[in-house]
Amino acid sequence: MNYFFNLALILFVYMNLWFVVSLIKKRNDVADIAWGLGFILIVWASFLFSKDSGPRGLLVGVLVSIWGFRLAWHIFSRNKGKTEDYRYLVWRKKWGRLFYLRSYLQIYILQGILLFFIAVPIMIINKKNGLSLGVLDFIGVFIWIIGFYFEAVGDAQLRRFVKNPRNKGKIMQSGLWAYTRHPNYFGEVTLWWGIFIISLGSSPFFYTIVSPLTITILILFVSGIPMLEKKYEGNPEFEEYKKRTSVFFPLPTKKYEKDNRSQR
Repeated sequence: MNYFFNLALILFVYMNLWFVVSLIKKRNDVADIAWGLGFILIVWASFLFSKDSGPRGLLVGVLVSIWGFRLAWHIFSRNKGKTEDYRYLVWRKKWGRLFYLRSYLQIYILQGILLFFIAVPIMIINKKNGLSLGVLDFIGVFIWIIGFYFEAVGDAQLRRFVKNPRNKGKIMQSGLWAYTRHPNYFGEVTLWWGIFIISLGSSPFFYTIVSPLTITILILFVSGIPMLEKKYEGNPEFEEYKKRTSVFFPLPTKKYEKDNRSQR
């Protein structure tokens, strides 16, 4: 039990440090940078705490590090030189006098708790090495690669689109975004299901399935897709885009009559 308690304590201190950073920077969107880096902290802390992590622990450490560093750098680059992310600005105004307390509890501590649950397969893999690498590991890596591709490429495509002045006020609808309205979210969910499958070589599924279920529920029903789509609610171009493009799973674009298609 000390193993999990120590990791939880490290994560608690980590999230408190980021709360201090948010006070210094006067912006709560630094929590988004902390997200990916937090998993890197947990994967290598659990690796070091375990005496026999083995090749599976090393494999997951590399995968999580690639994902976490890329995501943190992407968010840092996206936010650099800009005002605080609109979601946090809304909360800053809405929470009033309770802003600092609610920021601490609802952003940093809550994020730490969610991060801990999603990182369960990582911790289990490093604690219970299990057998050597097998078929499930290769299947999991393949699924992880698919997820990472959708997240990384989707983010890169959107970034290029936003940087083009001619696209100001327009909705991204090409590349991976022609098949799903949220390729980056689809990618993140998928890669965590890949990590879960890898973990099956170390532990029964009922210990680790909490991880992909948590991230799936968060993105599909809580803080991911619902919050982002609400931002564009009522936008005529987005409403047409919604009609012909899958919300999550990549699917062929639906065909509509010409006069109902968005003009680009």
